[in-house]
Amino acid sequence: MSDQEGRTVAESTVTFIRTMTQMDANLAGNVHGGVIMKEVDSAAGTAAIRHAGRPCVTASIDELSFLGPVHVGDILTVTATVNDVGRTSMEVGVEVEAESYTGGERRHTTSAYLVMVALDDSGRPTEIRPLITATPEEERRRAQAKVRREIRKERAARVGGAG
Repeated sequence: MSDQEGRTVAESTVTFIRTMTQMDANLAGNVHGGVIMKEVDSAAGTAAIRHAGRPCVTASIDELSFLGPVHVGDILTVTATVNDVGRTSMEVGVEVEAESYTGGERRHTTSAYLVMVALDDSGRPTEIRPLITATPEEERRRAQAKVRREIRKERAARVGGAG
């Protein structure tokens, strides 16, 4: 598939919006971290599928940082963007923001980087189209993703896993 035309960052970016309810609450009365993690993974998977044009699975969550609480009643906005593409995998950056259902300022509550792998019809990793960046911000994100990829490879080599 690498001979196919590339896809721009904007073409695969997704934004999910959902109101957090009591069903999402933990014992402390805030939204459970696992609920936010699921939203992050779903958005990253959707962005990856849009880019690859085929099924994708999560290979790793490189980093997931909770920067502040999300409260019951908050409107959660989850945005996923393909940062860089390898041969069969891609890094997707996800940013989560929350705001009160009554309005007000959005708070950046969570950031994450996920590695997604595209699958062929047999469920094996398959080549994906290149990523086309169009702005300095997209180029910056791509460059940072390449650094994280090298760090993942080094870490995998140290512990004997795949990168």
